Amino acid sequence: MKNLILPLVLLVLGVSCNPKQEVDYIVHNANIYTVDSTFSKACCIAVKNGEIVGVGANADLFEDFKSDSLVDALGKTIVPGLIDAHCHFYGLGLNQQVVDLVGTQSFDEVLDRVQSFYDNNPSLTVVQGRGWDQNDWAVKEFPTNLELNKMFANIPVVLERVDGHAYLVNNAALNLAGIDKTTVVVGGKIIRENSGHATGVLVDAPMALVDAVLPKPSKEIQIQALKEAQEICFDYGLTTVNDAGLNKDVIELIDSLQQVGDLKIKVYAMVSNTKANLDYYLDKGIVKTNRLNVRSVKVYGDGALGSRGAALKEEYSDHEGHFGAMITPADKMESLAARIAATDYQMNTHAIGDSANIVALRAYEKALEGKKDRRWKIEHAQVLTENDFDYFEKGVIPSIQPTHATSDMYWAEDRLGTRVKGAYAYKTLLDKAGIVALGTDFPVERVSPFLTFYAAVARQDLEKFPAGGFQMKDALSREETLKGMTIWAAYSNFEENEKGSIEVGKKADFTVLSHDIMTVSTDSIPLIKAEQVFVEGERVK
Repeated sequence: MKNLILPLVLLVLGVSCNPKQEVDYIVHNANIYTVDSTFSKACCIAVKNGEIVGVGANADLFEDFKSDSLVDALGKTIVPGLIDAHCHFYGLGLNQQVVDLVGTQSFDEVLDRVQSFYDNNPSLTVVQGRGWDQNDWAVKEFPTNLELNKMFANIPVVLERVDGHAYLVNNAALNLAGIDKTTVVVGGKIIRENSGHATGVLVDAPMALVDAVLPKPSKEIQIQALKEAQEICFDYGLTTVNDAGLNKDVIELIDSLQQVGDLKIKVYAMVSNTKANLDYYLDKGIVKTNRLNVRSVKVYGDGALGSRGAALKEEYSDHEGHFGAMITPADKMESLAARIAATDYQMNTHAIGDSANIVALRAYEKALEGKKDRRWKIEHAQVLTENDFDYFEKGVIPSIQPTHATSDMYWAEDRLGTRVKGAYAYKTLLDKAGIVALGTDFPVERVSPFLTFYAAVARQDLEKFPAGGFQMKDALSREETLKGMTIWAAYSNFEENEKGSIEVGKKADFTVLSHDIMTVSTDSIPLIKAEQVFVEGERVK
């Protein structure tokens, strides 16, 4: 008996003498969805040096950790820092400095907003705006520039459609860009009158002719845009954004602002598919810091469905003889895929129409033969024919935006007819791929990840249309949706070991919500607010 007592005493003394680890702060009394492999819950987080060092029950963590800073979460819900897997972060910032045309109900309202903006900014040498959508108007046809020419005879006006795949420009802008009766551009369309004169609407590729002659934003404006975009994103609980298409100068500006602490949000940068960008980054290799990850190329397969630029296998149901257009033709898609596959970079292809999707998927299959764990993405994966879904079983990740379904459902069937059954098929894509990465495509859609969550689960817009939800067989569960905005999005960025869940060893990126997103009524999901946001352990909201 004496032989047993001494080891027991020593064991007790050893446990009692084990010092508690000092940490920066402990968040307790929380309702935490860790989004780990078992989707477990916890109520306490210990953070030190920007990393999570403890997760569990209050009693357990207070046994092991101590801190002078205790944060009582008051029962609030905490989720991993939210990730937007497809957006235009820099574009959102620039949009704060142009005419906001989102929600205009007629072309007359567009003209009124443009005039008002110019009246308040009379020193402008170019008037720019974004957000119009003819599908929201009583007359659902592309406008012409006749009124703009009367209002602005000498100042170029460039108004971008909500999806970023069409411009309406006045004659001053057309002349500046050198667009006339003889101009032909592959990969898009210059809408013309019967006389051959351009109406001012440019779809996809011809937009680049205007871009080439527009004044470039100054560095000061670029910095302001990035900071304003960050403020908006933090307000909605986002801690990482995947910017779908950036040039080298903006990527390097983001890096410099992050290095000095002026930009704290994390950015997964998709390099825009230009010769200069590819020559630089594919040779340089992956660029990775705590807050910046450059390891992917954004490629445009086709245009958008709303502007009839999406490439379809069969003609548009509402436009006889029109099939949309490939921005990157099949042969160039294959050669580009082969070039990227020879590096460590990921290829992320914008593909809306079923023709664009199959072109990209076939190019992926050929380029990746024998290669493992490349995690190439199809951005949008919006319209597919039945047999083409099987390609996603081969390691290709669908990067999708649930609010596109609830925005497009009013007119998608007009464009597609019965093909709409294979569109916005998020659950089908999940079943094939095993994961989906969720985003918004802001500023095409609104920034709120809670609208993303609502659209994925309810498949309705804020007016609760349609009754019962749009093609509910492709709705996602709440657990699937939260994973798509956290751990699956992180996985799609090769960052699942550092973020996407609340686990020991990962960065302390997390968001405190006003309501329990997993149990609150469906109608209340869009009303959820991000009350606090932490990046690398630092509270940024």
